[in-house]
Order: sequence, then C-alpha cells, then structure tokens
Amino acid sequence: MQTPRSRERIPVDIAITITTVLDSLEGTIVDLSAGGAQVVGCSLPTGSQCQLDIDGYSVFGTVRWSEEDRMGIRFPYILTEGPLFEQLEMARLARRAPVAFQPRPAAPAFIYSGPMGFGRRTS
Repeated sequence: MQTPRSRERIPVDIAITITTVLDSLEGTIVDLSAGGAQVVGCSLPTGSQCQLDIDGYSVFGTVRWSEEDRMGIRFPYILTEGPLFEQLEMARLARRAPVAFQPRPAAPAFIYSGPMGFGRRTS
C-alpha cells in the first residue's frame, strides 16, 4: 500500500545536467516538488548519488527509482533557494493563476484607397 505524497508535484520543463563521479548526462525535469524531481531523457541506477546542475547551481540527490529513460530523484534537503526553487515557485503560481483574459482581435483598420469625392472636387 502506497502512502500519500507529502509534497505537491508540479509539472515543469527544465533542462538540466546530471553529474555523478563518473558521468555527466543531459536530462529534463518534467515534474518537480520541494523534495524531489522526475527526470526524463537519461537514467542512473537506483541508489546512485548525483547532483542536478542548473545555471551554475547544484542540488544533490539520490536516485530512488529508475527506468530505461527516466528516473526519480529525491533531494536530501527541501528546496528553499536557487534556480530550481525559483522555477518551482513560478510553476506553482502559474498553475494557480486564473486563465488570462484573451481580448478579441481588433477589427481591421479602414484602408484608404484614393479620392472618395468629399472635401475637394475630384472631377
């Protein structure tokens, strides 16, 4: 029986580099919470220690599960700062914000096509 998640997962699309002692992989975070992330595009063995690098900032983690082209990474400390935290906060706000007002397109402007017969005489 699974226990409910303690942190809300937010869909995101964040390109990252995952670094281990032996390797460096490119991946994309597709779902993020303050306590972990799901990464697609690469995988490491379950239990691997790694760091997620984004914009010169690193977050450490442990691979909790792994499949052929995706994995779940748990952070040892809850995100409270840095680029990943900022992306998480922006995604949370965007998710909760009401749908933006979409104005109707403006009517086409009147296009002048030459003399119209008023003002000056055209004949």
